[in-house]
Amino acid sequence: MQHTRIPAAPGEGAAVRDHLQAMFADPPRLDPGADTAPALPGGGVGGTPGTWVSEGAAADVRTAGATVYVHGGGFAFSNPTFELVMAHRIARATGRPCFAPDYRLAPAHPFPAAVDDVVAVHRGLLAHGVPAERIVAVGESAGATLVLSALLVLAAAGDPLPGAAVAVSPPTDLADNGTETAPGRDSLAPAAMGAMAEQYLAGARPDRAPQSPMYGDLAGLCPLLLAVGGDEILFEQIRRFAAAAAAAGTPVDLDVYDDMPHAFHAAVLAPDTAMRPTGTVFLERLTRWTARTAAPTG
Repeated sequence: MQHTRIPAAPGEGAAVRDHLQAMFADPPRLDPGADTAPALPGGGVGGTPGTWVSEGAAADVRTAGATVYVHGGGFAFSNPTFELVMAHRIARATGRPCFAPDYRLAPAHPFPAAVDDVVAVHRGLLAHGVPAERIVAVGESAGATLVLSALLVLAAAGDPLPGAAVAVSPPTDLADNGTETAPGRDSLAPAAMGAMAEQYLAGARPDRAPQSPMYGDLAGLCPLLLAVGGDEILFEQIRRFAAAAAAAGTPVDLDVYDDMPHAFHAAVLAPDTAMRPTGTVFLERLTRWTARTAAPTG
């Protein structure tokens, strides 16, 4: 397992935490270079609705490959404006058109609905002729859990896996609400984590896979990039998951961003220069790691 610590600039952690509180009230605007034309017929993929976005005119995903961006929101919420901008930044970083699925949300649609939707998207891309090795799956927070859960489902079924998967701040063990190693410095509290998991699971056991990826068979998965903030209540369970996956033979890179809270990567959307170092580093590392692990675009 490759373990990398990424230091924060002075005051950067506090700036990011403040931004996380305010960003939904004043969502960023989509960059002028973004193109939201569907990259495949019908707009949706695998029966799951969603939005395509790319940097400039969408390339042919059968040669360029595709990125699937699975948003966070505690399995229950969506912010389309924020998510579209994030999907565009990720598309630019990975060099592939990005599909952001509108997966079904709890409590109306508890587990396994969202996992099924993410699995369906991957299978839909394969059915359209997109090579599996040119697909990159990226998820944040609850969306990162869904990415890891979907990998377990696909692997168990014998489906070709994506070329690479990125999980930012993933809850990997829904039986564990996390630990406040730095009280008051994370944007997510253990009580909130417990309530989120209970609503999502709706009676399903939290100590089972695929809903809790920690309990799954982690052998033979595609290369994983796990990114976590050093102040997260989920830090320890993400570290344990990374170690378990590496022990099972799965290639794992664990990036720890010092002094950062849950879903710190939202700094990529911030206009404030105090937060740009983390956002810039995150996107640069995503670009380099994707180029190194997933099959190159054609």
